[in-house]
Amino acid sequence: MNSERALIASIVFLGLGLGMILGHLHDSTIGFNGAIPAAGASLQVVLYTNGWPAMIGVAATAIGTLLLLAALVFAVLRILAPKEPARGNAHA
Repeated sequence: MNSERALIASIVFLGLGLGMILGHLHDSTIGFNGAIPAAGASLQVVLYTNGWPAMIGVAATAIGTLLLLAALVFAVLRILAPKEPARGNAHA
C-alpha cells in the first residue's frame, strides 16, 4: 500500500467515524472557565452518542487514525528510500 491510498482511506474512515459520532449527538455540553493564573482555567467537552453510532464511530475513528499514522510512515520511508536509476530511453 502506498501513502496516497492510506491517506485517502484514513480521510474516509475519520470522516465516517466523526460523522457518526457528531451526527447523533444529544444533551451535549461544552464549558470553558478562564482564570488568573492560567493554571485555574478549564475546558470541559461532554458528547453523548448512544448505540451503534457510538460504537461504529469510535471504531472508524480509531481505524482512520491508525491509517493516518501508516500513511505518515509510508511517506517517510518513500522519502528515505534510495532512488533507482531511470530505465529505458537511455542515450549512449
